[in-house]
Amino acid sequence: MRKLLLLALVMLTTVSFAQKKLEGNIKNLKGISEYNLVFDYEGLKVHKFETEEDFLKEKMDKREAKYPGEGRGERFKKSWFADRENLYEPKYMDSFNKRFKKQEVKALKGLESAKHTMVVKTTWIYPGYNVGVMKQPSKVNATITVYETANPDNILCSVAYKNMPGSNFYGADYNSGMRIAESYAKLAKEMAKYIIKKAK
Repeated sequence: MRKLLLLALVMLTTVSFAQKKLEGNIKNLKGISEYNLVFDYEGLKVHKFETEEDFLKEKMDKREAKYPGEGRGERFKKSWFADRENLYEPKYMDSFNKRFKKQEVKALKGLESAKHTMVVKTTWIYPGYNVGVMKQPSKVNATITVYETANPDNILCSVAYKNMPGSNFYGADYNSGMRIAESYAKLAKEMAKYIIKKAK
């Protein structure tokens, strides 16, 4: 019985993801050692909701109805946006940079010396869930575009990623922000691997 439960749990947490080149060529990134990293969340959608605002309203209303007067709805909204800078972005940077063992390539926010910019545009998020005996990893869709900082119209490469999974298999991902941050770690890992393998 325990084996069946474990198998069901594994099946629930298995996610297929996809990578698709949209524009340019990954080989154009050969020799680039620095990227100024920009994160763009404008217009992103949350799973099953028409807009991010609709998602936030439902989550806030539920919290306010269950715990009236405690301000939990506003705290959720504040945390949802703060997680970007506090969790998602550091995870992406750390995951991307550590793939380059000799530190021959780095991507950082506000890297003014970089002649190339890497934009990570998030288009869709599924927060996932963890209720102990059952869990679903988060998933993120994003487009990563690299261009010359001084000439944004010169796009060197643009790649779309779909259903990038995020889950902490040690069980410490009850918070949606922690799960989603792992999706960004996976996103960065796949982009770095693509560069290492193809930009030769």
